[in-house]
Amino acid sequence: MQTKITEIFLRMKIKHIHLLFVVALLFFSCEDESKVENEISKVEVDFTIERFDKILASTTDKDELESVKEVFPFLLPKEIDSVWLEQLNSDLQKQIFTEADKNYGDFESHAQGLKHFFQHLKYYDNAVEIPMVITAADYVDYRTKLIFEGNLLIINLVNYLGENHEFYQNIPLYFAENMTPSQIIPDIANKYAMRYAYQNQRKTFLDEMIYHGKLLYFKDIMIPEFSDAEKIGYSEEDIKWATENEAQIWSYFVEKETLFSTDPKLLGRFTVPAPFSKFYLDIDNESPGRLGQYIGWQIVRAYAKRTEKDVISLMRTDSDEIFKDSKYKPKR
Repeated sequence: MQTKITEIFLRMKIKHIHLLFVVALLFFSCEDESKVENEISKVEVDFTIERFDKILASTTDKDELESVKEVFPFLLPKEIDSVWLEQLNSDLQKQIFTEADKNYGDFESHAQGLKHFFQHLKYYDNAVEIPMVITAADYVDYRTKLIFEGNLLIINLVNYLGENHEFYQNIPLYFAENMTPSQIIPDIANKYAMRYAYQNQRKTFLDEMIYHGKLLYFKDIMIPEFSDAEKIGYSEEDIKWATENEAQIWSYFVEKETLFSTDPKLLGRFTVPAPFSKFYLDIDNESPGRLGQYIGWQIVRAYAKRTEKDVISLMRTDSDEIFKDSKYKPKR
């Protein structure tokens, strides 16, 4: 009897020690993260935001446009004719300018978000050049919400007016859901992630999942203040569903032998924007789209945790190495 009691006591003690060890690890991990964030906050970044939308909204005649063109020659046509001027002064364009100004008259909070992102970027890649940032108010384009070319970043504010805006009535809901002010910084981070991401191949479904997982992990590091839902562009309900069903999703991918498949239909079912993922099961309508991206994200996170590789190196690591060394296994 004495032995049994002692044995139970020892087991309880071991569990208690293990719990304390886990808590200690979390404490020191958070402390390290705080130190890094403190260092990042001291990084100097120099950039300006040119409010081209406001400038153009207050420009009414050809002479004024010619003056604007001298400053922004890359944003205006070579020849400013009467047709272009008429379009600029149309009722629709005036409404576009009004809606942009109503929602973004003050861009300060987003400017701070940009600064925070650029500080992280500069901390992890000191050689990076901070772009010229320009806000515009053009026609709605839900597939190209912003432009990042060379050292020029153009944010079309009309693509971020809120999912229920009247301009988006004919846009698929799963696109409109991410046409919100909170998606500006994650979308910019994604554009940068695509520049850094490299893989020798993107042939298999696993390759594609890990590629998207890299883009999302990049956001983990560069915009840590954003929620997982905001990083991937899910609702809170969607991210909860994905988290709770992670093990089942992974089991499906393994059992159906999808990982090393080169079937392009898998991308349409699990990685491209869609109202839901297509397992061809009763749960489909409950699921969010792009669950292949979500699983790729968890694989890359597992790899980063095990290897502690810096984010820039990780973005250039091949998918085979990431998958093998991640030892990914979701908890049931």
